[in-house]
Amino acid sequence: MNEYDVIVVGGGGAGLAAAVTAAERGAKVLLFESEPELGGSTQLSAGMFTAAGTSVQAGLGVEDSPEKFFQHYMDLNHWMLNPGLVAAFCAQAGPALEWLIGLGVEIPARVSGNAHTPGLCQAGVEDVWRGHVPKDQGYGIVQVLVRAARKLGVEIVPNTRVERLVSANGRAVGVVADDVEVRAGAVVVASGGFARDPGLLARYYPAALRAGEDLFVVAAPGSRGDHLRFGEQVGAAVTGDGWGLLLPTAYFQRLHHWQSGFPPKSRILVNSRGRRFMDEDASYAVSGGIIEAQDGPVWMVFDERARLALPAGYAHWDADVVLREATEGRTIRADSLERLAELIGVPAGTLTATVRRWNDGLPRGEDPEFLRHRTLANKGVTDHPAPIGEPPFYAARTLPAELVCTHAGLEIDARAAVRDERGDVVPGLFAAGEAGAGVLGERYVGGGNAVANAITMGRIAATNAFPQ
Repeated sequence: MNEYDVIVVGGGGAGLAAAVTAAERGAKVLLFESEPELGGSTQLSAGMFTAAGTSVQAGLGVEDSPEKFFQHYMDLNHWMLNPGLVAAFCAQAGPALEWLIGLGVEIPARVSGNAHTPGLCQAGVEDVWRGHVPKDQGYGIVQVLVRAARKLGVEIVPNTRVERLVSANGRAVGVVADDVEVRAGAVVVASGGFARDPGLLARYYPAALRAGEDLFVVAAPGSRGDHLRFGEQVGAAVTGDGWGLLLPTAYFQRLHHWQSGFPPKSRILVNSRGRRFMDEDASYAVSGGIIEAQDGPVWMVFDERARLALPAGYAHWDADVVLREATEGRTIRADSLERLAELIGVPAGTLTATVRRWNDGLPRGEDPEFLRHRTLANKGVTDHPAPIGEPPFYAARTLPAELVCTHAGLEIDARAAVRDERGDVVPGLFAAGEAGAGVLGERYVGGGNAVANAITMGRIAATNAFPQ
């Protein structure tokens, strides 16, 4: 006889959502978390949740539907994802959000200009806003789920890393942790990604390593790829190879942007030809790919006025920190644009022309080439950026270097059931979050994609792991 109905491996957003959902359905649930504290990467995030057809949208008069969400999601990912799985995710993301609200997560029906002000904001490049920002960020979501789990009697074992799965006759029937075998009717793997394992990055997401010494990881410490090792034990298929999320940053950033700070509004990004090539405030749904597509290094150019306007108190985007980087020669500084161009290896005439066009454009209210004025307006910014003209001038190397999450994991179907190499379901085994791959694709649809994936697929996994 099984000791538990469902064993959940991992206590982040996906694992907690699975555990609470299964317990709500009457299951006896055991949850293992490898770290001392619950929450995983969800707790470290802004908590934004992307979903369609929600009460928050309706409260603002926004008309949306899972079908529109699905179309945008698939188009952005070039239809390289399993449509059935993505359709299930898009259909259930809204109900999952309402479930969180019912548990106590607060998301007011008001417009938000960023990922840190509770309300509804633009998550990525969608024309219908779907980014739901909760009060108290990802920490708030986790605390609500932890309270629900304890109230429902979920047995939580922290600081315990599951060593392997237990199978019998081709079915997952339990796990081994601390050399103790525990059996259950089903197992949900929600152990996160592999951002903390350099070997797995080299195998499944080598793009991250191209950032070299500039790479920094903001995923939870438990993101060590346990899901991939579990998959090997049962012959599970892996999908999402080569995909993940790298946010563009200046080379000197080393923390989440709400700790590192934000670059000056009066800035431009130029490529090796000295030309602007993008909206500098474009969503990271697309910005990393645009930067990666450039032939050569990308430089963020700004002036002394912009440096001095940086708000104090941030770890990296601080006027004194930028000055120190320039004094020590890592951020390039020059008394003229011509000299700056020489130092960064771009044509001087082109860079000065680029800055002239900038000064004639957005500082006067409009960016006719890259439409950055629209992006700023969507963020609630009403004042125009300043011209770039006060020496000295600065150039900071910019590249995708902030590793947020990895997308390669156990292949799942629309039920969150794990598939083997033949495409058949592995009985008794489910996966969600970064561990269950196929929802997070080649293109991250925008802020809240990973949290929505974790919570939504965690609920779907639990529903099918313990059907009523």
